[in-house]
Amino acid sequence: MKPVPDPPELSARARGVRERLTGTTFADVRWLPETGSTNADVLELIRSGEPEGIVVVADHQTAGRGRRGRSWEAPPDASLMLTVLMRPVAAVAGLTTMALALAASDAVADLTGVVARLKWPNDLVWAAAGSHDRKLAGILAEAEWPAGATASGGPVAPAESQRVAVAAGIGLNVAWGDAFPEELKETAVALDEIVAPQAPPDRADLLVALLTHLDRHHRDLSGADGATRLMERWRDRSATLGRMVRVDLGADDVEGTAVDVTAEGHLVVESLDGTTRTVAVGDVVHLRNAI
Repeated sequence: MKPVPDPPELSARARGVRERLTGTTFADVRWLPETGSTNADVLELIRSGEPEGIVVVADHQTAGRGRRGRSWEAPPDASLMLTVLMRPVAAVAGLTTMALALAASDAVADLTGVVARLKWPNDLVWAAAGSHDRKLAGILAEAEWPAGATASGGPVAPAESQRVAVAAGIGLNVAWGDAFPEELKETAVALDEIVAPQAPPDRADLLVALLTHLDRHHRDLSGADGATRLMERWRDRSATLGRMVRVDLGADDVEGTAVDVTAEGHLVVESLDGTTRTVAVGDVVHLRNAI
């Protein structure tokens, strides 16, 4: 796949964003009016050997996807949809989702004063006073298999110091108006509803703020003790820790209080009988606040 260009009608906006991001890791922004999936685009760039720091943004996705193969759709211009090409060392590659979630939450707080909280493993949520959490954004991070992997043999575990290519994507609901399908109105939310009667932030401003914060969190992941600082920030912003949760794993669901996350970003759940279970992947349902 050749480098994703900006169409002429969007080049001025993309140039302005790039200029504002000069000096950061993520200044190579490529803004498209439409694509199938920004994650798929970045995975192709990874396979072509493109460097870290490319950001593919789209006004509309025709084949957007979320975790576990779920489809993800949004009206044109309603969400900030982007994927970042990152190449962290393997030891912290699993924390890229948390770094992106924190960056998005920081950006929303900067531009609206609203604190979106982080639901493990990959969502930003917001709740009106006395109400339940509603999804503001979702993240999907996909890692490319390292050299030496084969389709028949499966993934080869990389050394901790080896760099892993990650396509880290996010869809953040900005201005949906009344376009949410009926089945999502109680579980999803967009910034225009949260900040009304004020206007939601411009998507370009939100993008610049998000990538500026991501640059800082990315440097933390690359430095000594940086991952520890990142995890402390994530815990402070978490909507999951301290809550009664159910982790849907299929045949072996886990229910209890979410008490911590490990250095790898895995969720630690304490069950009613006092035993603990560490979960690497799974869908979390917030049941109620822990007593």
